[in-house]
Amino acid sequence: MNYEKAELMGAHADEKILDYHTLFYTAPPVSATKLTSAIHVMGMRFNMVKDVYRVRIGEKEMNTSNAFEGIHLIIVDEIDRLKLQHMEQLRDIYDKHDLAMIFIGMPGIEKRLARYPHLYSRIGFAHEFQKLSKDEMHHILEYKWDELGISIKREDFTDYEALTSIMKVTNGNFRLIHRLFTQIERILEINHLTSITTEVVEAVRNSLVIGRK
Repeated sequence: MNYEKAELMGAHADEKILDYHTLFYTAPPVSATKLTSAIHVMGMRFNMVKDVYRVRIGEKEMNTSNAFEGIHLIIVDEIDRLKLQHMEQLRDIYDKHDLAMIFIGMPGIEKRLARYPHLYSRIGFAHEFQKLSKDEMHHILEYKWDELGISIKREDFTDYEALTSIMKVTNGNFRLIHRLFTQIERILEINHLTSITTEVVEAVRNSLVIGRK
């Protein structure tokens, strides 16, 4: 929710914005020294958009100074990247505000969280997603190809080879597939490419430092 001009804030919001009560934060790959302020700014902007919409439809503006007013859930992705001080910041947000939190990370993250008793004691349960089946991977990968505006043809050797390479690299890990395609989209855009090849997949694998099987 970044806006160059104040008048653009909430310009495209509709009645659905009032039903949204969740913040989604992705931990950055570099040091998250300002984690609390980053989440706070997200909450403030989120509520400001709601207020702008309320004014537009003739309702009274709330003018809340609480960034977490009306926020029921905060989802934190890439929790693996955060350190102890960041975990303490999340615990502090949780303790001070009446909201829930969901942490998303790679397999085994619950063992790391267990080393932070002040936070871990507040975790209700941990759920590990199982590996995708071959059919599920085919379905998701076809959808990912389509998201990029590329038509996949399994009978085309280049597409088949890239598809097989991605299945081998990700090994049924849904989160890894998502991360992989985020980078694939970036590489295609930078290099003005119109197809996914094994060379593209290999470049992404190296950039994400994904090990070989």
